Amino acid sequence: MILFPPAKINLGLQIHSKRNDGFHEIETCMVPIPFYDILELTLSAAFSFEQTGIKIPGAAGENLCEKAFYLMKSRYEIGNVRIHLRKQIPIGAGLGGGSSDAAHVLLALNELFALKLDIEILCLLAAELGSDCPFFILNKPQLAKGRGELLTPISLNLNGLYCVLFNPKIHVSTKEAYSGVSPRMPDKTVRELLSLPIEVWPALLQNDFEESVFKAHPEIAQLKSELEKTSACYVSMSGSGATVFALYNEEYEVPSSLKSAVLAKFYL
Repeated sequence: MILFPPAKINLGLQIHSKRNDGFHEIETCMVPIPFYDILELTLSAAFSFEQTGIKIPGAAGENLCEKAFYLMKSRYEIGNVRIHLRKQIPIGAGLGGGSSDAAHVLLALNELFALKLDIEILCLLAAELGSDCPFFILNKPQLAKGRGELLTPISLNLNGLYCVLFNPKIHVSTKEAYSGVSPRMPDKTVRELLSLPIEVWPALLQNDFEESVFKAHPEIAQLKSELEKTSACYVSMSGSGATVFALYNEEYEVPSSLKSAVLAKFYL
């Protein structure tokens, strides 16, 4: 079985408060995008995990794909599989690639072993692996609250917008990004802001991680500043960074000064 776990971008990301459990209360809109890893699962006499493409650091057993398998193995009667992950979504990029991979292992195991688990159960399992994982079970635009696992469908019309992802080849860990934030309650929620015309998004729809991440990594701030000088209708850092995306009303020819940072281009 071959699956294509997608990346995501965040439209707005508000960090409201720090919780007693160490997590933060957030509100954001996550949107799946057509930029993928490749995941292959086959039945096997013994469990194994192989990873190619972009190298993922960490010891054996630490990858979220492995954790997803062992979680399912501990709860349900399933056999062993061989997992091959071809990593194409950069790590530490704010695109949710690792969470997407883990969620799609759950989806694949559910189908391979005919477990017939419904979406609600799969989302609960995914939440045990990471805050963003339930979103990738659904793979549709969602308003995310709590630590990111409380999801509500949201209607967005992004059809025809041209998106360019720019990655400055900087790794920003989620822990690092959260360490510098100053939680605050906004005047308007992400849902309210997304209901406004896209023309006002640049002034109002913000990613609260940008302030601290830009201080630590001024190259990312410079990248966003350069993109705001183009014809983009909206520019933002995705998640906790370091990827910056720009939305255009038509296909955009990236200038040579920015081409080295281009990660992907596509229509939404």
